[in-house]
Parts: sequence; C-alpha cells; structure tokens
Amino acid sequence: MNMPLLVDGSLVVLILAVAIWTIAVRDSFAAVVGYAIYGLMLALAWVRLAAIDAALTEAAIGGGLTGVLLIRAAVRLRPTESVVAVETPGRFVKALAAVLAGTVSAALAVVVLSFPVPAPTLAPQVAGHIASTGLGNAVTAVLLAFRATDTLLEAVVLVFALIAVWSLAPDRLWGGRPGPRYHLEANGMLAYLARLLPPLGIIVAIYVFWVGADLPGGKFQAGTLLAAMWLLAIMAGLTDAPPVSRGWLRVALVTGSVVFLAIGFAGVPLAGAFLAYPAGYGKPLILVIEAASMLSIAVTLALLVLGPPERSAQQ
Repeated sequence: MNMPLLVDGSLVVLILAVAIWTIAVRDSFAAVVGYAIYGLMLALAWVRLAAIDAALTEAAIGGGLTGVLLIRAAVRLRPTESVVAVETPGRFVKALAAVLAGTVSAALAVVVLSFPVPAPTLAPQVAGHIASTGLGNAVTAVLLAFRATDTLLEAVVLVFALIAVWSLAPDRLWGGRPGPRYHLEANGMLAYLARLLPPLGIIVAIYVFWVGADLPGGKFQAGTLLAAMWLLAIMAGLTDAPPVSRGWLRVALVTGSVVFLAIGFAGVPLAGAFLAYPAGYGKPLILVIEAASMLSIAVTLALLVLGPPERSAQQ
C-alpha cells in the first residue's frame, strides 16, 4: 500500500469515526466539539481532492463559524438540560431513525458509484469560456459568472438568516446590542491576542480576497477572517458590539446584495442579459461585487455569532 492511499484511507476512517461519535455522544457540548472536528477533517478531505476553495470554505464556515454558533447554543442550553427532564426516544424510534439514515446513505452510495467513467462534467465548457471573464480561478468564474444567480440568492439568504436571529430578541430590546458585554482584562492573554492578531488577520483577508480571482480564495473566506478578527476584539473587551439599529450597520449588511443586483440589472442594457458582463469588464465588475460582498459577509457572520439583541443601546 502506497503512502497517499494509506493517508486517504486513514482520513476516511477518522471522518466516519468522528461522525458516528458525534451522533452517539449524549452530551450536547461534546457533540458540538465533535461536529467542529468533523468539519475540519472534511476540509482535509477537500485538500486531498485538490479542491482548495472548498477546503477553505469548509474550514471557515463548516468547522469554524458553525462550530462557534453551536457552541454558544450548547452553552446557553446547558443550564436547562440539567434541570429539565429530557424525554429520550424509545428503541423503535431509534431503530427507525437508524434504518432511515442507513437507507439514505446506501442510496447516495449507489448513485455515486453508478456514475459513468468518466463522470459527466461541465468542466470543458467552463474552461472554454473562462477567458471571457478575465479570471484565472474557475471556482470564482463559476460562482460569479456562470451561476451568479445562485450566488446572489446565497447572499440574500444570509441576511434573512440574521433577521431570523434578531427576531428572537424581546420587543423591549429590539434595536439594542447583541450578545453580552465583555469586560477588558488589560493584561490578559485574550486582550494581547486581540491587539496582535486583527492587523495581521485583516492583511491576510485582503490577500485572500484579492488572489481569489486567479487562485483559491475569495469573498467568503476573506469575510470569515474579517468577522473572526472583529469578534476577537469584541470578546476581548477592546470594543463593544454596535446596536443593531445603527444605520451604517444595516447599510453594511445589504451593501453586497445591493451592489450585486445593481451590476446585474446594468447587464441587461449593456450586455443583453441579467448578470451578464460587458466584454472586457468582467473581471473588474466581479471584483467590485466580491469586495462589497466581503464586507456584508463579514458583518453578517459576526452578528450571527453574537446572536439577538440582549442589551439596550445605552448599555
């Protein structure tokens, strides 16, 4: 057995083991930690498949942001779990769920294994038309040119998800500050890291955004980095979360979608179709969309992690 095959086989076994453990473990916090580890291992699997863009997104969103959201939820629910009796499903329900999950997994395996060799792909069409976009990264070209409508809807859905989180706030706190007030420990390690890492993180985020046109990277990865740096400063107590009623905050949330739509509608008279780019202007217009979307993604993801308003704007 050669080394690459051994690495891939070991990775598959570890992913399956972590997945089973995450499902079987009874403690919610342990399950969330297992889920975060599962996401990071999936990122390694994408790396082994040479899908670096997918690996970056999985590590940032799947293992990182989603893990933090679930950890916050588990921490909030832990007091209720200790005092409220939780009704556990019976053996029949457990067996039914196991059979259903196994059936779905088997059906997916059959579908994947029944693909013809070589599998159907649109890669030749992408390669034949990518030059018209001026981009070197096929993933960015697909997301912003060939299936731009899907990408636009993803940006809009992200904003709606934040609105859904905000709707959980009590009426008296609507428009207030999300999350608790974190207090600064001037000589603490967290405060030290919050002063050291954000400048570096911002530079890395700008780099990841800029190279995304021609190399793995882009707005989602860069926006997640910016959100993480902002959250670090907030959790260290160096700054406070702004009230969700602030005008500049709401403008930042919708800037990406508004710019995306504006350029999309401009394509109708200029290029003959919605979200079409005039010849020779594809790359600069895509970079404008990416820059605006990066800002909105960063603000939205950070506010999703902070949760609904918990304090008045004066607190």
